[in-house]
Amino acid sequence: MTMNAQAELTAEQSGLGTFERLLSLWVALAIAAGLLLGSLLPALFSGLAALEVASVNLPVAVLIWAMVYPMMVGVDFSALKQIGDRPKGLVITLVVNWLIKPFTMAALGVLFFEVIFAGLIPPDDAQAYLAGVILLGAAPCTAMVFVWSNLTRGDATYTLVQVSVNDVVMVFAFAPIVALLLGVSDIAVPWDTLLISVLLYVALPLLAGVATRSVLMRRGGAAAVEQFQSKVKPASILGLLLTVVLLFGFQGQVILDRPLVILLIAIPLLIQSYGIFFLAYGAARLWKVPFNVAAPCALIGTSNFFELAVAVAISLFGLGSGAALATVVGVLVEVPVMLSLVAFANRTRGWFPS
Repeated sequence: MTMNAQAELTAEQSGLGTFERLLSLWVALAIAAGLLLGSLLPALFSGLAALEVASVNLPVAVLIWAMVYPMMVGVDFSALKQIGDRPKGLVITLVVNWLIKPFTMAALGVLFFEVIFAGLIPPDDAQAYLAGVILLGAAPCTAMVFVWSNLTRGDATYTLVQVSVNDVVMVFAFAPIVALLLGVSDIAVPWDTLLISVLLYVALPLLAGVATRSVLMRRGGAAAVEQFQSKVKPASILGLLLTVVLLFGFQGQVILDRPLVILLIAIPLLIQSYGIFFLAYGAARLWKVPFNVAAPCALIGTSNFFELAVAVAISLFGLGSGAALATVVGVLVEVPVMLSLVAFANRTRGWFPS
């Protein structure tokens, strides 16, 4: 079944509007628009790419903020005390993200870049691409998982807890894991990138969402919250599409100049993404985790914290390095892959207890 057919089936099951029902089509058009505009207006995209603070691109940050904020309105802090009553989702998230994912990514990188693609990639380039995919594998998602959770109607409060715990672990585990897998002991983690990303993508949208929810609850209760979320949801989808345009616009020339290299790097990343998802999703099903926790639980490990991975690749190996290119390829494949998995998750909602 094609991604678009999956999305349409998902929509029928979850009551989405026509626009969202064709989301995979709009994403495909956004990819094409990004490639075209990146080629026609390179100066514009170079200027937008230069708007960074600590390797965090500000235009992309604003768009991700627009995507995350509607879900944050649904976060109910009064429900946090119930999280301890259902720890299974957190356990799966932590085990998959930190005990499995970095090591399977490293193994796939070695298999493909040093064995299967040995005749297609020079040894030095193979080592650089391997370093890049290892950085991606050690950096699970922080921001975009809120978007994927929202598209699967995940539990907003539980998703926030999953992301928050994941961020705390990342502060302590990212550098040692990367150092172990790269064989380097002096990994310079760009703490400013890590902290600013968490602030922009989690803390500020959360504060805005909590404030909005408080006002709405006083005015009209849960019905007012739901009505508001339905009104701002189109902004979230638009933010996703514009983010795709920007990401592909930033890297359009690289994609057009080196399509074979992009494809070769994408193959182990695709296998890793689908493999990690089905591992976590299968574990959640066997453990009878409710769907609104199970779907975000599987998606958080599948998605990557690409801002951190790109920043570390640039700081360790340089802007024009193969490692940096590999992390960028991770950015490019993520949205189409995640949309296909969101569609699959929604289609198999009935596998889980409600």
